[in-house]
Amino acid sequence: MDRLADEVVEERMGQLAEWTLSGDSIQRTLSFADFKAAMAFVNSLADMAEAANHHPDILIRWNKVTLTLSTHDAGGLTSRDFDLAGKIEQASTG
Repeated sequence: MDRLADEVVEERMGQLAEWTLSGDSIQRTLSFADFKAAMAFVNSLADMAEAANHHPDILIRWNKVTLTLSTHDAGGLTSRDFDLAGKIEQASTG
């Protein structure tokens, strides 16, 4: 998978209001009612990531989950990152 050009990254970022660009990654922190709810989300995310064969870096701090996406073999952002971020958005709001 090819790394996306900066213009394409900028365009795709416009579709992900809650995500930020952090170097060669995109990142989002989600807040939940408590630790158990945060873990339930992470468990559902694991199935989604496994199905996509694309795995985010996950940092869990009590009721907050920070997700970082990057395609390491491409050395930066690819459409896989934005596709998974879109699915994460749907799961976190729906």
